[in-house]
Amino acid sequence: TEAIGLYNIGQNCCLNSLLQVFFMNIHFTRILRRIIVPPPAVQKRNVPYQMLLLLEAMQCGKRKAVSPTDLASCLSGYRVKLFVQHDAAQLFLTLWNLLKRQMKKPELVEELNDLYTICVQEHLACQKCSFEIKRNSSILTLPLPLLDSSSHMLKTLEDCLQYFFHPEELTDHNMCFCEQCGRRTSFLQSMKLVRLPQTLTIHLKRFCFEKLAYIHKLSHCLPFPQELDFNAVLTENQCQADDNEKAGWQYELFAVVAHSGSTTCGHYCAYIRSLTECKWYCFNDSHVCQVSWDDVKCTYGHSNLYW
Repeated sequence: TEAIGLYNIGQNCCLNSLLQVFFMNIHFTRILRRIIVPPPAVQKRNVPYQMLLLLEAMQCGKRKAVSPTDLASCLSGYRVKLFVQHDAAQLFLTLWNLLKRQMKKPELVEELNDLYTICVQEHLACQKCSFEIKRNSSILTLPLPLLDSSSHMLKTLEDCLQYFFHPEELTDHNMCFCEQCGRRTSFLQSMKLVRLPQTLTIHLKRFCFEKLAYIHKLSHCLPFPQELDFNAVLTENQCQADDNEKAGWQYELFAVVAHSGSTTCGHYCAYIRSLTECKWYCFNDSHVCQVSWDDVKCTYGHSNLYW
């Protein structure tokens, strides 16, 4: 009945934040509870099973926080290291792949895909002839840039979405080979939305590469709404879906995983809205407290982020 924290056992605040987002999603835990229990010999190396054990320890215990040591030890066997600062989007993808690979029931893998995966159509059109290339692909997150092509800051989440799906002309050294023209030509590249999942994950690309492989963090303020309707944000040309599919493209904000600090040293924290209580909580490793929407707004970003 209470939100339970996770102890930090060695710079694993990023892992803790992501685990809390998984566990607070009742649609995910319904899938996790139906996994096949692996044989004793491989239980310590099975990620879904170790996540289930940790979830049960959090829900059945009477402590305010539990230790994720067994799960962290399991993940270390798959090159997920402790005592290093992880990137949340990259670690989320790693956990996701391990979950899918080790779930033995095909119907659970399908449910996991329906819950999280996004389907987009990549579109390439030659500007000299009528040759076109269309390809559907699945992605786990929408990786939204925070800067446009002129390095100007995008001001809102809606601006980032519109820029991500805006067509881009590939010219000069970015030209592609056209099979119909028989040479490299300018192409128009675009991305169209085909399907959105029940739980949509948006990745704000605050870490960017500069010259000499220097990684820079973008900490400027980027507001995002509590409710988001993709039909109101994207145009008809940016969608490749029927009306029945687009009718479900309305979302309520469920969780925010935020990073404070620099690219080399920092801390992750999760703000999550309980789907059963409709209250916001801040999960800061072992410390969990109820917060307001105004508190969640601190994750909009600025130079002096304070939890």
